[in-house]
Amino acid sequence: MPTKKVTTETKEVVKKPKKTLAKADRPLDAEVLKVEAKAPSKEAQNQDYKLPTGKYHYANGKRKTSVARVRLYKGDGSIFVNQKPANKYFTIKTHVEVIKSVLKAVNLADKFTITAVVTGGGVASQADAIRHGIAKALLTFDETLRPTLKHLSFLTRDPRAKERKKFGFRGARRGRQFSKR
Repeated sequence: MPTKKVTTETKEVVKKPKKTLAKADRPLDAEVLKVEAKAPSKEAQNQDYKLPTGKYHYANGKRKTSVARVRLYKGDGSIFVNQKPANKYFTIKTHVEVIKSVLKAVNLADKFTITAVVTGGGVASQADAIRHGIAKALLTFDETLRPTLKHLSFLTRDPRAKERKKFGFRGARRGRQFSKR
């Protein structure tokens, strides 16, 4: 049974047939694998996306343990999170919609290019932290947006966080299992 060669841009691999070959029919080690895999550098990855420069409006947003440092530049409405487009960083579309909801509420979706650096927490709390940061940064741009943002509770920092474990308990409030004997 002949072997199949699979060639890609970076790898050339010989797929082994299901049945074993006699020693004379086996390919040499040099023929089996030719690997020239190079990981693209960070500079090459970021060349596709040009991050904005110049004057900006800045604010911090928080949710649970996530902290987002948000900058609003005048631009076309693109959003970058940790130097990646928001669509690439957040795999779930609802998280991107959460971020854009503030801008849609005040009809400024296409006026700003947004960059955010987020640390801590999970993906959902990071999206909420970015939303909080955008809302606070919009106030530095235009103070007259405050009633609209406050009514929709975008300016309120959500205080809910994980409660600490107490001694004598298994969790924050869960007690030990009762044993009758």
